[in-house]
Amino acid sequence: MKKLISLLTAMTAVVCLTAGCKSNSTGAESGKATKPSTSEDAISVVTTIFPEYDWVTQLTKGNDNVEVTMLLDNGVDLHSFQPTADDVIKIADCDMFIYVGGESDEWVEDALAESTNKEMVVINLMEVLGETVKAEELVEGMEGEEEAEEGEEGEEEVEYDEHVWLSLKNSKELVQAIADGLAKIDSENAALYQTNASAYVKELDALDREYENAVKEGTFDTILFGDRFPFRYLVDDYQLNYYAAFVGCSAETEASFETITFLAQKVDELGLNAVLQIESADGKIAQTIVDNTKDKNQEILTLDSMQATTSEDVENGATYLAIMKSNLEVLKQALIYD
Repeated sequence: MKKLISLLTAMTAVVCLTAGCKSNSTGAESGKATKPSTSEDAISVVTTIFPEYDWVTQLTKGNDNVEVTMLLDNGVDLHSFQPTADDVIKIADCDMFIYVGGESDEWVEDALAESTNKEMVVINLMEVLGETVKAEELVEGMEGEEEAEEGEEGEEEVEYDEHVWLSLKNSKELVQAIADGLAKIDSENAALYQTNASAYVKELDALDREYENAVKEGTFDTILFGDRFPFRYLVDDYQLNYYAAFVGCSAETEASFETITFLAQKVDELGLNAVLQIESADGKIAQTIVDNTKDKNQEILTLDSMQATTSEDVENGATYLAIMKSNLEVLKQALIYD
């Protein structure tokens, strides 16, 4: 199983240590992004990624008795995260644990087996969304993984797209599920969580409509990524087409000559004015695509998938809505030809 060695080390530490995650830490000691509480009896919520962390922070506004921790806070994205012993200890005694639930979270099952809080509310985002979760897809020109995983009978195993938070429509459902979970563990403040959820969902609705309008007004109905592509849920929401070098969960960093050539030809064929990439890219693939187009003058634009958001970004005021609004402006640049 992925990350087994590091997780076994963490498990050993859990057996030896019984300190829980209900502390007054601001996150400075552990290096984790944390919304602290001043109470020794604070409700503790542990999240894996930034969107979950921000959603809980927004939903618990008005209640200072909630401590929220984000585990993936140092720029390491979901696909390469390995929990530390401290991470597993923090999960073991928290009141609520929220994680994505895809292949990258295979470590979670063993971590939860060490739980000392049997009343913990656990929210798996992909389970919340159920049958609406999408399988990874290979579109024309995209490079597949070098070694496809096989199931027990030798058939290729289906890998589901983990980037569910990049859909505003999904986010509305996920936020409500988190609010319901908070109400379950803290019934005294249930009305507060539901009020905050209602207000937040209205903001998500409004931004969703802005995306819909931007796509309707766009010159193009296709975007092209010189990168891996974690925005499947977003483009499907608005019936956009896409081309990309790799699938969203790919570990590949070098594109083949055939992939570069195909994508450059697509830019020319469709008359696109931009090549996109995600926030952690070094820009080499996107630039090589541009250099192989006829006009060689396309912009290289960046969409933020929130996979590399750090505790420093949180301290500087990063929020899910702010990043998605910024992504909308980038999308407008890519879709609208002046």
